[in-house]
This record gives sequence, C-alpha cells and structure tokens, in this order.
Amino acid sequence: QVQLVESGGGLVQTGDSLRVSCAASGRTLDTYTVGWFRQAPGQERDFVGASITSGGSIYYADSVKGRFTISRDNAKNVVYLQMNSLKPEDTAVYYCAAYAYYSSTYYRPDSYGYWGQGTQVTVSS
Repeated sequence: QVQLVESGGGLVQTGDSLRVSCAASGRTLDTYTVGWFRQAPGQERDFVGASITSGGSIYYADSVKGRFTISRDNAKNVVYLQMNSLKPEDTAVYYCAAYAYYSSTYYRPDSYGYWGQGTQVTVSS
C-alpha cells in the first residue's frame, strides 16, 4: 500500500510560481511511476505530467510543457511539481497518483492505483 499526501497549493497571481508536493508513505517511490493530474470544476481529470520511476523519463502535457517541472527527492520520498508562469487556466485541484513500475498509458488516470486527496491551486488574473 502507498499513501500519498499533497501539499503546497494556494492562491497566487498570474505569472507567479508555486510548488506542490506529494509525500508518500508505506512504500518508497523509486520504483513507482508518479503522475500529476488536475481537475477543474465540471471538468474531467486531466494529465499534467508523469515521472516514470526514479531516474526514468518525465512527460508533460503540452499545456504545461516549459512551465512545469516534476522532480523527486528519494531521501524524503517526495515528488514535487514546480509550476512557473502560472495562468488562470491552471486553476484546479491538483492530484498526485502512483503505480508500480511502468505503463505506456501513464497519461490515463485509470492506470493509477494510488491517489492523494488533492490540493487546490487558484491563479487569479
């Protein structure tokens, strides 16, 4: 079992930066793919990015490429989502999720077996 807890969300202005964290317990994340998703009110849960195990490839949605960065701190068992140049359309609840090893469908929410509770990110214009 993996337990995931997100933190670091908040209210920021357009152009600001924010880092959200995904802290894991129960298992070390180095052999897990960790994905970030976001969901705005009335919308589907959208793929933001994924880190394919520790040291593996990292993929991003086109909408955040060049602005968002995923990183890991294996010693702390935490995965970060650094968000720069934030826009109002980035406003959503951000979730981290994990599954063991690799799947080619890392961009699909139903590929993930473990989810955090989410953290709200609001970007004001």
